[in-house]
Amino acid sequence: MKNISFHLLFIFLSAGIVAQERQNDSIPEATQKLDEVLVKSVRVDADSPITHSNVSKEELATRNLGQDIPILLNYLSGVVTTTDAGTGVGYTYIRVRGSDASRVNVTLNGIPYNDAESQGTFWVNLPDFASSVEDLQLQRGVGTSTNGSGAFGASLNLLTDAVSETASAEISNSFGSFGTRRHNVKFSTGLLNDHIEIAGRLSNIASDGYVDRAFADLKSYFLQGSYVDDNTLVKAITFGGHNITYQSWDGIDAETLENDRRFNPIGQYTDEEGNTRFYDNEVDDYKQDHYQLHWNQKYNNNWSTNLGLNYTYGRGFFEQYKEDEDFVDYNFTPIIRVNDTINTTDLVRRRWLDNDFYVVNATVNYKDNMIDVDFGAFYSHYDGDHFGEVIWAQNAGGSEIRDQYYFGNGTKNEFSIFGKATYRVNDQWSAFLDVQGRFIGYETIGDASTGRPLEIDETYDFFNPKAGLTYQINTSNQLYASYARANREPRRDDFENGIDTAETLNDFELGWRYNKNRTILNMNLYYMLYDNQLVLTGALDDVGAPIRETSGESYRLGIEIDADIPLFNTLSTRPNIAISTNKNVDFVATVDGALTNLGNTDISYSPNIVAGNMLIYQPTKGIQLGFLSKYVGEQHLSNFDNENLKLDSFFVNDLNIVYEIKDVSVFKSIVFTGLINNIFDLEYESNGYAFPLGDIPDDQSPTGLRTTYFTGFYPQAGINFLLGATLKF
Repeated sequence: MKNISFHLLFIFLSAGIVAQERQNDSIPEATQKLDEVLVKSVRVDADSPITHSNVSKEELATRNLGQDIPILLNYLSGVVTTTDAGTGVGYTYIRVRGSDASRVNVTLNGIPYNDAESQGTFWVNLPDFASSVEDLQLQRGVGTSTNGSGAFGASLNLLTDAVSETASAEISNSFGSFGTRRHNVKFSTGLLNDHIEIAGRLSNIASDGYVDRAFADLKSYFLQGSYVDDNTLVKAITFGGHNITYQSWDGIDAETLENDRRFNPIGQYTDEEGNTRFYDNEVDDYKQDHYQLHWNQKYNNNWSTNLGLNYTYGRGFFEQYKEDEDFVDYNFTPIIRVNDTINTTDLVRRRWLDNDFYVVNATVNYKDNMIDVDFGAFYSHYDGDHFGEVIWAQNAGGSEIRDQYYFGNGTKNEFSIFGKATYRVNDQWSAFLDVQGRFIGYETIGDASTGRPLEIDETYDFFNPKAGLTYQINTSNQLYASYARANREPRRDDFENGIDTAETLNDFELGWRYNKNRTILNMNLYYMLYDNQLVLTGALDDVGAPIRETSGESYRLGIEIDADIPLFNTLSTRPNIAISTNKNVDFVATVDGALTNLGNTDISYSPNIVAGNMLIYQPTKGIQLGFLSKYVGEQHLSNFDNENLKLDSFFVNDLNIVYEIKDVSVFKSIVFTGLINNIFDLEYESNGYAFPLGDIPDDQSPTGLRTTYFTGFYPQAGINFLLGATLKF
């Protein structure tokens, strides 16, 4: 690994971790907002034996200029992010402890956001959502019981805007490189008659993308009405988004990476004159609307309840120009002519997803000086249609416009119950216990997008226990230890690839927290032992989604350290580092034409070192300068330990500037924000893939064959900037 010692020394001495790592974990009971009860059942407090980081609204705002939430969380411990278009706008992804986004459980006000079938989280469908987030918590590892799919790398729960007592309004505009711009307006009526508040946001984000034609046109909204009194909070919330993005999920090969980093092969075709052209509407077009109702009731100083209801409606398609497609794949009738038969054609197709998602969850909380207990139940129902249609064909073969050439339906029902308790034994010891039962039924009918039948009828019953101890050594030092089990069902793509086995994770955590004289230090060891972990093969399917395979036994062993250290009154540094080893045990695969036991191999997309830092300088109250650094070690693109199938390590630095002027004319304040990304103009790739092309003769191989591979990469933008101004009324 190149220059590791230099990178790490530079990170820890000349930079610091982002302001997101401030440990504002706890809020005094007397001032705790009723809003926070909405996420109490899926969160932990500062003294819990669960490894976690909290991020406040104010911390998000320092860099919130239109990039998606994964990018805003890039500097948290153990986090690696990537983006298809290279700019942080459009399709963005997050990995935590080497686990991809489909294994990070995400909840919005306690409601699952992961797609029920693919288990992925698509932030592109909720653009500018960070502007409506009050705070969030990232729990690494299994964490505590939560709603929806099991957390195999982390769980991320977000609380949307809290009720505001005073009226306010904001207008924000930002502009930057590659035609990137964001415009939003926000308002709150404040409490009307001391009980009712109405608040909302409208946003529009657009970008041409660093990658050629990888544009994004993103619109979103957020609207909530709240009723609040001393013991009651009722919130009706609706939010959603509409994304139109030109596809860039194929990346580019190694040769193109050297010669034309910004090239985008998607949409490329050859016209009748032999000219290379690009289809102008090779887009993803998807809308998603969420409707939530939350009722929190406090009965006395000990008892409270919370009820949440949700309906999510998603619908949309991606469009593709395809050359020389076979009639049989689209149910076209061959065209028989005098001298020949036409059975292939150029065409434009759309693959659709139309789905409904219903949720009801309820929790009961009892709390006194000794014990804090939550009981809850969760039920969800998902119904999704998958279908394809041809909207144009050079030779239609007797078909009609919008004929469906495949149709499939998936339904998923999930029910879970949990009970969790924190018992304070004395002033030093507290114990944590959490048990969950999760019961899933998944059924499909019809065809997959390949046209092959996909008939699934599976049920899964999971028992997920968790337990931990916290020991308060003194006012400055705290130790904790925990054990947690999680289980996960396969996703739709896994079933299409013949995988129906559930995964199991046993997660062991041991941590130390130090807090004295404004210096905060957190350190934890973890050992995550997997059975039948579904690891990324490095290959992609025909829509750019990663393909997974069962690795049998595997593990992740690591140490994570983060700190907040004041150097002077105006200067602080916040470093973090995660060092790990991630192994498949006795991994078996077909290599060079033979089934081979490769022994213990590195798990794909799992860097051994991830480090971040932020050096924060605040010369006066209204000015903050931040120098942000991120180092990600090399990553294998397969599970074979093939030295030719790797992502190189990279070390990226950003500069963040925030300047606020208060009480200016009619404004409460004017906030100017600047972000210069990748200030040293590094050429790097944050993601990639590799899949076998086939075996060729090779006299040097024991089998006489050598497997060749195709590799693809996702280049990220060089130096680029975003500048914004927010007017607050």
